[in-house]
Amino acid sequence: MARYNAPETIEWDHETDVLVIGFGGAGGCAAIEAFDAGADVAVIEKQGEQNYISNTRMSNGSFHSPKPSGDPDALEEYSLAMFSGHNIPGKLEGELPTDIAENLAARWAEYAPENRAWMKNLDPDLRFVEFDLSDGAAFSEFPGADECGYRVLQCTYSGEITNKNERQMNYPKEKKELGEAFYACLKHGVEQREIDVHWDTPAEELILDEDGDVLGVIAERNGEEKRYRADSTILTTGGFEYNKDLRLNFLEGPGVEGWAFYGSPYNTGDGIVMSMEVNAALSKVGKSAARVITAIPKRENELKIGLKTPVIGRPNAIVVNNFGERYANERTITEDPTRYMFYKEAVKFDIERLIYPRIPSWLIFDETLRKRRPLIPLRMAEYHDIEWGKDNAAAIESGWVLKAETIEGLTREIRTHPDNRDRMDPDTLSRTVQRYNRYCEKGRDEEFGSAPENMAPIRSPPYYALPLYPGGPNTKGGILATADREVVDWSNDPVSNLYTAGEISSAFKFVYQGGGNLAECIVFGRIAGENAAKNSLS
Repeated sequence: MARYNAPETIEWDHETDVLVIGFGGAGGCAAIEAFDAGADVAVIEKQGEQNYISNTRMSNGSFHSPKPSGDPDALEEYSLAMFSGHNIPGKLEGELPTDIAENLAARWAEYAPENRAWMKNLDPDLRFVEFDLSDGAAFSEFPGADECGYRVLQCTYSGEITNKNERQMNYPKEKKELGEAFYACLKHGVEQREIDVHWDTPAEELILDEDGDVLGVIAERNGEEKRYRADSTILTTGGFEYNKDLRLNFLEGPGVEGWAFYGSPYNTGDGIVMSMEVNAALSKVGKSAARVITAIPKRENELKIGLKTPVIGRPNAIVVNNFGERYANERTITEDPTRYMFYKEAVKFDIERLIYPRIPSWLIFDETLRKRRPLIPLRMAEYHDIEWGKDNAAAIESGWVLKAETIEGLTREIRTHPDNRDRMDPDTLSRTVQRYNRYCEKGRDEEFGSAPENMAPIRSPPYYALPLYPGGPNTKGGILATADREVVDWSNDPVSNLYTAGEISSAFKFVYQGGGNLAECIVFGRIAGENAAKNSLS
């Protein structure tokens, strides 16, 4: 629980103007902006520097950076639709309090067009490419979509994107791409400013005075309790992907065993828990940027490790439920923007059978796909120290990918999986595969309208199955904060001296466009840093 103390009674181990808790994308941006505003800044990070991994570092390095020539009013409308949606005709209500949502959108329209220039200013060597999965505004029907000049960029130091299957942690800077490039740029900016970063220092609880104002935090460093004093504290600790209790209580459906995430296992909801202890308000905690992805039995913090599965929706494969029935156009699972909301399809509840028939779902595919490419991005497996194999052989040998010479035999393999519970029906799965193969011959999916270029039959034995769970890179719900990134309590009053940015307090509460998380790290990390510095120096 948060501790209440008179300031004069505390022996402080470290004092600063602004304290940033968590060195991810939002934390790095907040620290840089606070420093540039004239504040003394310190950062504490729970992980050690040598093997540090974060969602930012593991990401594909893409971020929104609308063109400065776009219409700012249109950008504000488009942003408001993504954040809250109350400006969309026919929507019953917004996903955020109206004043907060509108102020967030106004600040986004002001800051987001600067994102490219701001990152480039940190390190002139950083380069950008247009993100290949997004053509401007992903939600083309939203207000302002046509005029706002929306754009998504991807980070690279090499000048291109060539190393999607390599972790790159130990690459020299000039070879880094994707999230490694984004993180390297932020780290360069922090180091150039000589901002003090305390690694291996997990925050444990906030310290308050008798009036409820945040004075700082208690953390652990080198096995000892340390007290950090700050005029302003910024929480940038990420989501709760690997917190069993928060998942159980907030994720839809079977939140513990029925979900998987492929981000950092160090995202354990620490800032959410600490903020709740000081009466911070919560906001759409169950929201997630999620689709269906595979998971393996190896665990972190007692939870399945998820792995991104981009082969879904590709030729020679379909997705079925636990009984062997297709239920969606597979491309909606991997296309932007539907891929970040598809989990809603996966967590549908059968009110007659009282089960979740799509948890897990199953990727059914043949030898053609198995030989063509890795089923997952291999760099994701490396972050979790998993051996998968470029030809998928190690995963098959481990039993993570099920294999059989016939579809009927594959059914038996699936039925033995503990999460299928003997539900896969051989006749149903056989009919489903045969029907899909006929669609491929016709060049038209008569059930779900899959694009012909993504269709090819499942006919080359052996056959394979991969379990799929709701999940993705990160959760998006957490604590409620103003557009100035002040954490607010349940009376909508600011919690004095406490700010936040990033996944822990994401602005994307209605829908999500790829690259939004890193973009809000820049925009709202900067705003949090600016206002924390202003509060400290006033």
